[in-house]
Amino acid sequence: MAQHRPYTTVVLAMSADGKIADFRRSPARFGSRADKAHLEKQIAASDAVLLAAGTLRAYGTTLTVSHPTLLQHRIQDGKPTQPVHIVVTHSGKLNPEIKFFTQPIKRWLLTTTAGASVWQGRSEFDKILVFETPTGQTDTVAALRHLASIDITRLAVLGGGQLVASMISLDLIDEFCLTVCPLILGGATAPTPVEGSGFLSDLAPRLKLLEVSTVEQEVFLHYQVQRH
Repeated sequence: MAQHRPYTTVVLAMSADGKIADFRRSPARFGSRADKAHLEKQIAASDAVLLAAGTLRAYGTTLTVSHPTLLQHRIQDGKPTQPVHIVVTHSGKLNPEIKFFTQPIKRWLLTTTAGASVWQGRSEFDKILVFETPTGQTDTVAALRHLASIDITRLAVLGGGQLVASMISLDLIDEFCLTVCPLILGGATAPTPVEGSGFLSDLAPRLKLLEVSTVEQEVFLHYQVQRH
């Protein structure tokens, strides 16, 4: 584990051509029941879940732990039945009417001073974390350092591509769990697991394949980020 932050795993499903949604950025619901079970297992193994506001806006909800065995394991480990779900947004602009705000989970907001002002005096979030860079962006490095200080040791990142790209560039990702689904989405503007400005090939982060498995038509890839 990297020092002073949680061990962080990106968990995403993508099409065979590497898209996490279609060109309209519709909610990606092309994963199978096996993929959903895989995602739930990764969430259940985490102390907290991190998702970008854009991902939450697309789905309006998050996945909670419901499988009895996974719930039992969390209770036996002395954990609450659900991990904390943390939404990352610079602006704080979210619809308070979406289903996410009625789900039986602890909701935290990671944002800037401006974003926090939108939710001051409201009850939708159990905690508001303000970590801001000098340029007015969310300070993810400081935020993860804080999470580690309050015993959040494992973090699952559920997207989107801009958040994942920024975290990779800051060396904040340890593993990728990617499900390759049997469809082609195409589209120059369709989002991918990692967006941002990209990496030159000789400077690109390298991965070590830890495990590969197939369930019917889907391929499950488990990578570890290599560090030198």
